Amino acid sequence: MALTHAIFPRVMPHVYSWINKYDEKIYFSIDPEIVKEVLRNSEKAFPKGKPTNFFKKILGDGLVTTESEKWARQRKLANYAFHGESLKNMIPALVVSVETMLEKWKAREGKKMEVFQEFTLLTSEVISRTAFSSSYLEREKIFDLLTKLSLIASRNVFKTRLPIISRFWKSSDEIESDKLAKMIYDSVMKIVKKREEIVTGEADSFGNEFLGLLVNAYHDLDENNKLSIQDLVDESKTFYFAGHETTNSLLAWTILLLAVHTDWQEKARREVIEIIGKGNPNSEGIAKLKTVSKPFKS
Repeated sequence: MALTHAIFPRVMPHVYSWINKYDEKIYFSIDPEIVKEVLRNSEKAFPKGKPTNFFKKILGDGLVTTESEKWARQRKLANYAFHGESLKNMIPALVVSVETMLEKWKAREGKKMEVFQEFTLLTSEVISRTAFSSSYLEREKIFDLLTKLSLIASRNVFKTRLPIISRFWKSSDEIESDKLAKMIYDSVMKIVKKREEIVTGEADSFGNEFLGLLVNAYHDLDENNKLSIQDLVDESKTFYFAGHETTNSLLAWTILLLAVHTDWQEKARREVIEIIGKGNPNSEGIAKLKTVSKPFKS
């Protein structure tokens, strides 16, 4: 495929086909107030699409799929876990993860590599470190299970199942996906139980990263704020899967843009050297990187 800005027919062929066939007008908006109106205040007018049974096993009733007041409550938890100060505190962990990746890249200098896969590994490690404080083995197991489950979901996305038949007969993919979903549930619960065992004191002392906030909410005595154990697992799965999926796509796309536009690559490099120097990035320096931020907004 040649490099071109006309990517719409390639990345969204179904929408492109509908527009040409039915002359439909489709609107895309990134305005925060409009997004808030759609997601929070107008769920009856703009309902979310119902996920397939396979994708339901990946995301459960988490932030991506839920609506109304439950969505608002879960969104509030996520906002608190990833607000400005929390993000600043994550920078050292981000630096460690990126340094590990770059050391691996040095050993492969001059060779081709699949950057999307590299960023998948990076973002999965970052989300594990910063949101769940989970170990390497725990991270590897959960992401491996989620990847296998997502592959099953993807190859079944256009298959139709008859409800009556489904009650009495399951396909091999349905049987396998049930096993994977159970293993993911058990893996997340193992991390939660470990957190509960090592923390003593009041119920609000389970930590300030995302997992800690989820466990705090699970132990909350206020029913309006309390999460069920299934909600806790669903939110964990959502952030393990969706939390890194969008980010690694953005990083890979940005690398492609910089590879195509080498002049901007050089401008970004000079800016980093000028502001950050040879040291590790910090929140103050990152805030001053105006040129570096532009590819992410393109």
